Amino acid sequence: MTDAMSTLRAGDIVTIDFPGVKGIKRRPAIVVSSSTYHRHRPDVIVGIVTSQIQQATAPTDHLLKDWAEEGLHRPSAFRTFLATLPATVAIPIGHCSERDWQGIVGCLKKAIAGSGKADV
Repeated sequence: MTDAMSTLRAGDIVTIDFPGVKGIKRRPAIVVSSSTYHRHRPDVIVGIVTSQIQQATAPTDHLLKDWAEEGLHRPSAFRTFLATLPATVAIPIGHCSERDWQGIVGCLKKAIAGSGKADV
């Protein structure tokens, strides 16, 4: 795999050109794909980070408690709005604290069928 793949890990905060509903925007995101996934794929799965925290109220959103220490410039939230992109476009800027990572994992379990007690 590429150098980017050997260094990216779940919980890394990266900047990417994210394809969204209003076009492509450079924004922070959090790597949610596992080391097993990275060993076999040239891409990375990420969820977006938004500074519009007042809108991040869904059960699949997580307000980041340690955003400043994680390399973000303003209060932010993880949203379970996922994309799969080439790992080479992800630029690492920080890493989630353990408590934020556990919150994100909880959001993913609620959002993805078969990954916990999600409604299917």
